[in-house]
Amino acid sequence: MKPTPLHPRIAEVTTRIVERSRASRRAYLDLVDRAAAEGSRRAKMGCANLAHGFAACAADDKARLRDGNAPNLGIVTAYNDMLSAHQPFEQFPALIREAAREVGATAQVAGGVPAMCDGVTQGEAGMELSLFSRDVIALATAVALSHQMFDAACYLGVCDKIVPGLLMGALRFGHLPTVFIPAGPMPSGIPNDQKAKVRQLFAEGRVGRTELLESEAQSYHGPGTCTFYGTANTNQMLMELMGLHPPGGTFVNPGTPLRDAITRASVQRVLSLVHGGDHFAPLGHVVDERVIVNGIVGLHATGGSTNHTIHLLAMASAAGIAITWNDLADVAEVVPLLARIYPNGNADVNHFHAAGGMGFLIRELLGAGLLHADVKTVWGTGLDGYLVEPGLGADGALVWREAAKVSGDLAVLRPASDPFQATGGLRVLSGNLGRAVMKTSAVAAERHVIEAPARVFDSQDALQRAFKAGELTGDLVAVVRFQGPKANGMPELHKLLPPLAVLQDRGQRVALVTDGRMSGASGKVPAAIHVTPEAVDGGAIARVRDGDVIRVDGVDGTLELLVDATEFASRVPATTDVRSDEGVGRELFAPFRALAGRADAGATVFDLLQPARSDVRVA
Repeated sequence: MKPTPLHPRIAEVTTRIVERSRASRRAYLDLVDRAAAEGSRRAKMGCANLAHGFAACAADDKARLRDGNAPNLGIVTAYNDMLSAHQPFEQFPALIREAAREVGATAQVAGGVPAMCDGVTQGEAGMELSLFSRDVIALATAVALSHQMFDAACYLGVCDKIVPGLLMGALRFGHLPTVFIPAGPMPSGIPNDQKAKVRQLFAEGRVGRTELLESEAQSYHGPGTCTFYGTANTNQMLMELMGLHPPGGTFVNPGTPLRDAITRASVQRVLSLVHGGDHFAPLGHVVDERVIVNGIVGLHATGGSTNHTIHLLAMASAAGIAITWNDLADVAEVVPLLARIYPNGNADVNHFHAAGGMGFLIRELLGAGLLHADVKTVWGTGLDGYLVEPGLGADGALVWREAAKVSGDLAVLRPASDPFQATGGLRVLSGNLGRAVMKTSAVAAERHVIEAPARVFDSQDALQRAFKAGELTGDLVAVVRFQGPKANGMPELHKLLPPLAVLQDRGQRVALVTDGRMSGASGKVPAAIHVTPEAVDGGAIARVRDGDVIRVDGVDGTLELLVDATEFASRVPATTDVRSDEGVGRELFAPFRALAGRADAGATVFDLLQPARSDVRVA
């Protein structure tokens, strides 16, 4: 397609990220280039070291590793069979080894990383480990690759904290060519609006647990990613739009011949990029400032998960790139919303894929000048090489055809010339309560501004009790605090949605303000989330009292407590006796809680932007 000039706002934001990151990015690339210049570390190992590394390999693989001339692909897998999205990965290592052998290479599982299912831990104590699992995954990735047996790497991961953690770890081995290999979504289950209705009926006590469980089981019913547009599928969108997936293969269902063919092609492609070849493409040089901005654009254009207002900052920092919420907010002002996928609509990701999917989305964003086309990708092309979709020929071989130029369903996917709304689905709010994020794409326009008295709670369970007791009457802003990364690991607070939705449907004007998370499943209730500074870190949210009037304004981008400033400043911050430091392994994560950064700096325990950190804190 004919290149379109880059939108001035996208160019402006990219330039300031480059300038802000100059020192940290240079230090990062020096690290990458030093490692790349050493070549294969495996060839320099002692004999005992190398013998340990190939002792369990098949005979032909062992011969290739002894010889040292064939590339060896490291597989880092997040497989477990409790996660529906990750269960398909059980069969991938054998397929990957076979594909590697076909091009004279070898492949080994370098290591596994933990993979939590937030759907299982929602509302349970284990959810308080969820965000920190991202940094644990980054650490586990580093441990896996520290054996230095590998010339390239592939990553098997899909869900919420897993892909961000894998990418953070992978970027610290940025001298290795890298591909992320998706597993694909499960087939569609019951309609999402039907599932949401049953949840609300349960919250009202109008159906029982049996009916609720049957509804959930019909929704989450087989191998593959959950089909709503939460963090897992936002991850997958990002990996393709950032050029780390093969084109068009992100939302192909698991267990199909096409899925296997895409996996084979991904393996053979990344092995063609190794050091010493003609197309060397280390990950650290693929993921640059332009790629990160492309990811931000994709997040807004699809109404993606609010978790990525945290994860994108942490992932970028692992590449020496410093981005801020201001960058996300400024990009959102010029990026139209092109997709409606539940919870922003009734469709699921299978419907999105059928309507034109990633190829159509990328075509529209490129045509509007909203993406950097001239980036490196694992596919060896610029982003315009992603305007294709895979299929199988008559002989069963993988073939590529041009991606859709026209949406197959305008209720799901629209052109940039006729979007669902003119701006992206996320807003950054600022005011005397701090900074927060609001997902506006799922909220009716008449509810983008809520001004009402506060009802303050120190846990989502306390709000649930008040709801069941009939205490939540009239218009209100529910304030749920002590839910930030330093307090308890910043769990997702999905148990808040059904009762607040019930109040809203009764005609009450309702909003939520919290220093916790709501993720990609944020629903129809307006919510100012990720409030920072958090309550235990000197945040103003710790001084809010019942009855204080709060204004949550998703139009002007403000979050204000409407009380006398002098009186408010004199208040003693509240404390909480809710325990989050023992049981379910939480005591092991005390160092993480102590080291966790602010939400608007990625909420990570790592400090990988030392030369630029002061800019990130104040930008």
